[in-house]
Formats: sequence, C-alpha cells, structure tokens
Amino acid sequence: MGAGHTHRLYRHGHSPVHALPPHAKLAAVLAFVVVVVSTPREAMWAFGVYAVLLGLVAYAARVPAGFVLGRLLIEVPFVAFAVLMPFVAEGERIDVLGLSLSVNGLWGAWNVLAKGTLGVAASVLLAATTELRELLLGLQHLRLPPLLVQIASFMIRYGDVITDEMRRMRIARESRGFETRGVRHWGVLAKSAGALFIRSYERGERVHLAMISRGYSGSMPVIDEVTGSRAQWSYALALPSAALVVCVLGWML
Repeated sequence: MGAGHTHRLYRHGHSPVHALPPHAKLAAVLAFVVVVVSTPREAMWAFGVYAVLLGLVAYAARVPAGFVLGRLLIEVPFVAFAVLMPFVAEGERIDVLGLSLSVNGLWGAWNVLAKGTLGVAASVLLAATTELRELLLGLQHLRLPPLLVQIASFMIRYGDVITDEMRRMRIARESRGFETRGVRHWGVLAKSAGALFIRSYERGERVHLAMISRGYSGSMPVIDEVTGSRAQWSYALALPSAALVVCVLGWML
C-alpha cells in the first residue's frame, strides 16, 4: 500500500511510542476516547488525571507541549459552541458576574470542552507519532473495510495534487488581472470550482483505468505487514487501562 506522504502533524522521532505498531496505537487511542466519553462529567478530577496521562505519553514520545497545544486549535468551533451553551440551555439558572447562566448549560459546556479536548489531544499524539502510510496499514490490519482504506489512501495520495491544481488555477486567474472584490466575482470562483471538480473526476477515471490495466480487481496488494508483540500491545494499552481505572473510580466516588 502506497501513500508515503509525511503529513504536517507527524513529528519524526525514535521514541518508544513511535516504535509501537500502528494498529496497537489506533486501538489504544480508540479505547482511551471511549473511556473518557464514558466518564461522568461530575468527576472533574478524573479529567485532570487523563490530561496527566496524555502528558506522560507526550513525554515518552518526546513531543513538546507547544506542538500539541498549537494543534488543539482545530477544536475552536466546538469551544465556541460550548461557550454558548450556558446562555441558551434551559433549567435552573445562576448569576455569574452579572450574567444569568444555566446550570445544565455550564455542565454541558464543561462536558464538551473536557472530553473534546482530551479526545483531540489523544488524536494529535497519535498523528504526531505515526506516519500516514502506517496509519493506513494499521487500519487495514484492524480489518477496516478495504474500500474505506483505499478511499483514504487515494485521498492522501492525491490531496496534494488537487491542492497544486487549485494553486495553478489561482495563479492563472491573477495573471489575467482577476481579483476577488465582492459578490459579483463569486460566479468566476464557482466556475473555477466546477472546472476543478471536472478535472479531478477525469483524473480519477484515468487512474482507475490505469489500475485495471495493471490487474486491479478490487483490493490493493499488501506490500508491508505490520506485526506487534505482546509487550508492545501491553505498552500501548497501558494508557486506556489506566484511564479505565480512573473512570471506574469516577463512577464509584
């Protein structure tokens, strides 16, 4: 399986976390997120423990805190949604700094922020320690539907190609004196988007025909096998296992 691109989230390193098999890391992150989501929102201390566990993983992976924090900006839309919840939610209300806020809304905002941030941080650490090609191999090893794996592979492979096509079209427009100054120019941008879609569709047809001519029958050949020892699985599952203990304590206390 191809797709040897190095994505921007990846941070090259030789840490023990980098060396773990990709399917083990995928399973560990999925289990960790499930545990975090299952934790009662009232157990605020538990989310602090989860953050410490992720900090330990980042330390073991030699991923700087600034690297992770900078990529948490992707959750800004969810933060905006959470900020609005105390104002629009119904139920009991309290006054905070002269503002009437919903108690249920405050708990809901905390729930979204805490669990969302931890989930995104875990995903960032996974991406920072695993190359895209390895992620695809891991998904394939975990028996994800082959068609979905192939679609993801082609998205990664041809994402840069489509982006470069967009760049050339923008340069062509600007070289002819075009500047986007208002609504009246949206028609030109819409036509450009249509042309880009047609070019991408035709490229896909050509690639598909080329694959068929080379013996493609619905599945991609597996070039590299990924394996994981019992020790590596134990190391990878240490994070969700510790989180599970915290979650159980959160329900009991």
